[in-house]
Amino acid sequence: MKITHIAVASAVTALVSTAGLASPVKPQPTKDKCYGISLAGKNDCAAGAGTTCAGTSKKNYQGNSWKYVAKGTCASIKTPKGNGSLTPTAR
Repeated sequence: MKITHIAVASAVTALVSTAGLASPVKPQPTKDKCYGISLAGKNDCAAGAGTTCAGTSKKNYQGNSWKYVAKGTCASIKTPKGNGSLTPTAR
């Protein structure tokens, strides 16, 4: 019985932890959403297929995932796949 309780508690903890990661980052009105600049699993939220929310991007510089950056800096952020974008980009 004791092992079952531990297994259930571990599963619940893992589920709660995963749910926390899939939530959007709190809105930051003093920042811009910049698409195509985050590394895999480091996005603040998503814009389309292949991601659901924070920490779910599958590849580096994925064009439909975004990260908050200082206002006015997005387009000047350079990545190996091109500059950041204020709108989703095909990558």
